[in-house]
Amino acid sequence: MERTFAIIKPDAVERKLAGQILARIEENGFTIAGMKKIQLTRKQAEGFYCVHSERPFFNDLCAFMSRSPVIVLCLEKENAIADWRTLMGATNPANAEPGTIRKDFAVNIEENSSHGSDAPETAAFEIPYFFSALELV
Repeated sequence: MERTFAIIKPDAVERKLAGQILARIEENGFTIAGMKKIQLTRKQAEGFYCVHSERPFFNDLCAFMSRSPVIVLCLEKENAIADWRTLMGATNPANAEPGTIRKDFAVNIEENSSHGSDAPETAAFEIPYFFSALELV
């Protein structure tokens, strides 16, 4: 069993799409090991996305992620990381496959409705950034 980290981003929460996204998660065989709705501060967003701190989109990304609540999740399944990334679709919704979360729900490449860990090492950083061991079941 593998765990991955996911976020239902502000654009999707604002448009009340969380229920549809959660249904897709469960329909695709994921177990939700942890879930909470939170409002990131700018500082928390900067810490989470620190790997992108030198990129030109960093400030806009942090402003977007802290503008309104998000839903953070720890998902569990065999091949969870790869399967979640497939279900999300390409970062740019214009390039995403039909039926993926980003193709169906994203506004644009910046407001693309979901985030997911891209490797075991990333998940190992991202999951405990938001969840204590006691919050995961």
